Amino acid sequence: MTSTAIGTPTALAGLALNPAAPVDILLRLLGPEYATAWSALCRYRRELPDEVVDAILSHPQPRVRAALARNPHVPGEVRGRVVDDEIWHVHVMLAGGPGEDAWPRHLPDHVIERMYATYDNQDLDALAFSRQVPFRFRLATATHPVAAIRRFGTGVWRHLPEERRAALLADPDPDVRASAERMLAHVTAEDDAQEMERRLRAMPAGGHAYHHILVNCRLSRAVVDELLRERADDDLWCLAHNYSTPPDAVAHVARVGDAKTRREVARREELPRGLVDLLARDPDPEVRTAVSVRPELTEDERAAVDYVVPPLGDLQLGEDPYRAPLAHARSAHPLLRRRVAHNPELPADVVALLAADDDLGVRVLLAQFHPAAPPELLLRCYLEYTGRYRDRLLDLPQFPAVGLGARFGTADDPAVRLLATLDPEADPELADALTRDPDARVRAGAARNPALPRKRLLQLLEDEALSGEAAANPALPRETMYALLGSP
Repeated sequence: MTSTAIGTPTALAGLALNPAAPVDILLRLLGPEYATAWSALCRYRRELPDEVVDAILSHPQPRVRAALARNPHVPGEVRGRVVDDEIWHVHVMLAGGPGEDAWPRHLPDHVIERMYATYDNQDLDALAFSRQVPFRFRLATATHPVAAIRRFGTGVWRHLPEERRAALLADPDPDVRASAERMLAHVTAEDDAQEMERRLRAMPAGGHAYHHILVNCRLSRAVVDELLRERADDDLWCLAHNYSTPPDAVAHVARVGDAKTRREVARREELPRGLVDLLARDPDPEVRTAVSVRPELTEDERAAVDYVVPPLGDLQLGEDPYRAPLAHARSAHPLLRRRVAHNPELPADVVALLAADDDLGVRVLLAQFHPAAPPELLLRCYLEYTGRYRDRLLDLPQFPAVGLGARFGTADDPAVRLLATLDPEADPELADALTRDPDARVRAGAARNPALPRKRLLQLLEDEALSGEAAANPALPRETMYALLGSP
C-alpha cells in the first residue's frame, strides 16, 4: 500500500464500517483529525461495541451524538441513551428517528416516556410521525401515572373507552383536565352537523380544512344533498368515506360514483348486504377486490367474488398487522394472509405455514418483517421479488450467505450476481474477478468480500472508486488498518 490511501476520507469511512475493526481503532476514529469518518461510524455502522457507544455519548461534538440517535441499525435502547442530551439538536435527531427510508424501529417505552415528559411540542410532533412509538404505547398514556404523559392520552380520544375519557375529564391534574376538555370540545364540534355546515359556509371550498370536514366530520343532510347534486368525483369520494353519510346517500354514491369512489364505498365498515352484493359484481376489479376482503363474508363468499390480487409493489401495508386475526393465515384469500404475514410476533407454526405460501406477497412480507423467517425463504424472496426494500433482505442476520458464490457468481442478472459477493467462503479467484465486474454494485460487494486475495485487496485501497469498500473488508490486515490512520 502506498501513502495515497492513508487518511483519505473515503478510506477512513470504510474503516469505520469494517466489522473486524478493533475497538481501539474505532475509538481513535472519534478523534477530531478523523471527523470525516464520524458519520459512517456513528450513523451507519451496524454494530457498535459498548466502549464505543460510551465514547460517542461523552463526545464533545453534538453531531457525533446526533448521528448515533439516527443510526437505523442499532437497537432503540442504544439510540435512546441520548434522550437527556443537553443539546436540543440531538433531541431533534432522536425524535425524528432514522428517517423515512429506514425500517421502523420502536424506541423503548422508558425512552418515549422521558421524551413525552421533557421534550417540547416541536420535538414531539417529529416523534409522532417517526414510526418510533407503537400504538399500544399511545393508548397506554391515558392511564400513565405521570400527569405530563397522561395529557398525551387525550390525543387518542376517539380510541378511548367512555370510562377512560371520563377519568381524564376528572383528572386531578389541571393540565390533563384542560387538554381533555379541549379534545372533548373538538370532537363534539366535529360531530355537530350544523356547526360543521356553518364552518363550511364560512370557508372557501377546496382547501385542506374544507376537505377535512367533508371527509372526517358529521355532515348535515343539506350538505350531503348539495354534494350529491353537484356530483363532483372528489366530493362523492368524501361522501363514500365519511362515517356520517346516510345509507341512502351511500347507496346512491355507489351507483353514480367513479371507480375510485366505489372502492371507497366497498371499504366502509358497515354496508347493507344488497350493496355488498352489488359491488361484488362491479366492472372494476379493484372494487371487487375491496369487497372480497370484507369481514362479514365467508370463505365461500370470498371465493365467489372475481377479485384480482395486486402485485406486492412497495410494501404499502395498510392496516395494523396486530389487528389482523391469526385465523386469516389459513384463509384462501391472499390479501388476508398478507395482512397477517407482516406481524413480527407470529407464533412458529404460523411462520412455517406462511413461509410455504403460494403467494409471493405473503412470503416477502413474512421475510421482511419476522425475525424468525427461515433463511431459505429470505434467499427465495430475494430471487423472486424485485420491488422496494429488496436489498434489505441481504442485511438480515439469517440471510444464507455461504455457498452463494458457486451458485450465482456467473449469473446474468447483476442483482443476482451480487449474491456471490456475500459468500465469505467464495472462491478467491471468483472474488477477484468480481472486483472487475461491469456492474458497480457487484464490484463494491466483491471489494468487501473477505475471500478476496490479499494482494488484490491492498490494490483496491489505491482505487479511488473502491478504496472505501476495501477498507471495510473484514479481511483487511490489522497493520493496514492502523496504517490507514497514519500509524505504523
